[in-house]
Amino acid sequence: MQHAAQQWMDDFLLHLKTERRLSPHTFSNYQRDLQGIVAWCDSSGVADWPSLDAKHVRGWLAARHRQGIGGRSLARALSALRSFLRFLMREGRLQKNVAQGVKAPKAPRKLPEPLDVDEMTRLLSATGDADDPLIARDNAMLELMYSAGLRLAELVSLDVGQIDLADGSVEVLGKGNKTRVVPVGRYARKALQIWQKQRGGLADEDESALFVSQRGGRLTPRAVQQRFRQRGIQQGIASRVHPHKLRHAFASHLLESSGDLRAVQELLGHADISTTQVYTHLDFQRLADVYDKAHPRANHKGKSGK
Repeated sequence: MQHAAQQWMDDFLLHLKTERRLSPHTFSNYQRDLQGIVAWCDSSGVADWPSLDAKHVRGWLAARHRQGIGGRSLARALSALRSFLRFLMREGRLQKNVAQGVKAPKAPRKLPEPLDVDEMTRLLSATGDADDPLIARDNAMLELMYSAGLRLAELVSLDVGQIDLADGSVEVLGKGNKTRVVPVGRYARKALQIWQKQRGGLADEDESALFVSQRGGRLTPRAVQQRFRQRGIQQGIASRVHPHKLRHAFASHLLESSGDLRAVQELLGHADISTTQVYTHLDFQRLADVYDKAHPRANHKGKSGK
């Protein structure tokens, strides 16, 4: 692409960093996705952004799809391109967003595989040395994630003031800067009380983070992933334990016992209930049994009806 076209993209990336203040992870995704389409445009003879049309966008998506890129990643890249072109329109550099009407291939929605209740019990019962602040911290994180169904990013972003142990609740800042208040169970409250007594020995004096590292600063997502995986290995759990599995377990176990999809949607912070529905693991036989028992005109088992 021409130098001016590259400069426009640099202006957009600066806008993301300074005005929209995206997280480093999200910013990196935008940058990588846009660099990918620039490389495709260079190989396809598209010299600048005004020359890009919907046919080019579909060609770019198709080429990425043939390379084995999944639907979810393609949708994210397409969203980044749309945002960039909207920015160019706002700046008066483009007249039309040619990516607006283009659709990415649908990603197959995989059912999560949560830890079952026995596995969760085994994972959470390994309290270890209560005088070790790292073990106390890990216990509190595990209990809180399973008790409140938090995302990893929500967990590491928590500050001390967002936990109310007396009320048994946590205030969570979720996706889209939406705040929700989630109940915290008694096991999690107890683990958090133990951790808060230990936290002062690790945390820097001016650190507000609830969970901190050995160095005293806010714990990173990567460190949480490593600690959870290590705990799973120690407890002999066959599948790999990662933070999102605890969120899966929270949703699945709550749905199995309550059947209240809307309540679980609110607790998880899902904007769309269809996202929550992937946690329903009802097979056909169970559905048929419920139907036979509950529907007044079922006759599902071949009864004569006389």
